[in-house]
Amino acid sequence: MSATIIGRRFLWLVAVLFLGINLVVGAKMAARADKTNDTDSVAFEKMQMLTEVMMLIRQNYVDEEKTQYKDLLYGALRGMLQSLDPHSQFMEPEMFSDMKNDTAGEFGGLGIIIGMREGVLTVIAPMEDTPAFRAGIMHGDKIMAIDGASTENISLQEAVRKMRGEPGTKVKVRILRVKPQEVKEIEIVRAVIKVESVKGAAILEDHIGYVRIVQFNEPTAEALQKGLDELSAKGMNALILDLRNNPGGLLVSAVDVSQKFLKRGAKIVSTKGRPGVGLQSEYEAKGKVHLLDYPIVVLVNGGSASASEIVAGALQDHRRAILIGEKTFGKGSVQSVQPLEDGSAIRLTTAKYYTPNGRMIHEKGIEPDVVIPMSAEQWQKVQIKRSREELGNEEKDDIKLDLEHATDTQLERAIDVLKGIRLFQSHAVQSRQYAKHP
Repeated sequence: MSATIIGRRFLWLVAVLFLGINLVVGAKMAARADKTNDTDSVAFEKMQMLTEVMMLIRQNYVDEEKTQYKDLLYGALRGMLQSLDPHSQFMEPEMFSDMKNDTAGEFGGLGIIIGMREGVLTVIAPMEDTPAFRAGIMHGDKIMAIDGASTENISLQEAVRKMRGEPGTKVKVRILRVKPQEVKEIEIVRAVIKVESVKGAAILEDHIGYVRIVQFNEPTAEALQKGLDELSAKGMNALILDLRNNPGGLLVSAVDVSQKFLKRGAKIVSTKGRPGVGLQSEYEAKGKVHLLDYPIVVLVNGGSASASEIVAGALQDHRRAILIGEKTFGKGSVQSVQPLEDGSAIRLTTAKYYTPNGRMIHEKGIEPDVVIPMSAEQWQKVQIKRSREELGNEEKDDIKLDLEHATDTQLERAIDVLKGIRLFQSHAVQSRQYAKHP
């Protein structure tokens, strides 16, 4: 019997088994929601097309070593998942193992949070006091190449994997900066990324407190509470919560932070998947501490993403805070990982985040109440100046800038808004007192 006939029979066996599994799964899904237009005959036709293409590749492709069944199958799965959205992905065994190991131990990286914008690998935000931050990487930079290899058609996870590595090793990234339009080749030395999640707690002026959340992780809510307690002891009667360039983090951390400023039982965020199939859940304010007695401004910009958008959206919907700055990034989807028998896995988008009023965050972002634009260059100067002040005016970055006139116009407007709110509140109290005692 010829190899061609054996190969064809093998492919038909794979197709029949795969179709059988699809029919069983499809029957279960149809029982819950009969909303698909695909019939069994259509599924069989498409599977037949797949086997025919695989057979043509096996018989005719110029490099025979690239036509192994496993390679062809993995390639088909990669394309299938990547065609859905930037966050869905097929992970080969080695990549899946790396993903599981990310939660254990330390790894070298650049301190850069990335996402996809119109199919282009884009910087959401550089994390403060990291190699990327010190090298001058900005929010909005387009990553065109990593170590000379183009990022066209690259997945997010592949890009992350390329930029991670042993601490002390170097990586070159080619970035396209939109304003002003220029291409830069930047060499960055990897380091162990350790970022303090809550920074800068201080009384600015007129008893207005200020605190910055850099990212959302397990200690964030506790660290924030400590900062708020210190500010309250110093007489704070209004708060500026700075979430600019905060790329997000843990959902539970966003919920813990939000519930500090909302009434018990107030909805914070919900996740909604495909009806009858995906994740459906709601998160409400719980706990014992609910700080409701002073006005709040939340600062956001295009680098505010994920968990930051959850907090900002919840406080805005409940009218607990005024949002000032620029529209947030719009990263609000939930990925679930399903391991496969051979050690590989698929990462699949199964739900999206919604604010208490039902606004979808993903690819839409959160619009601020007061829009105050700030260019990437001006924002970089503000960040560098603030970082140097916190480090005792030490220049620990590679950036040479004139920072004398680095003015944080968004922060200045936040202070003015809070002063106006308290002045209004003061007049309202006086009016009520006058009405009681004319």
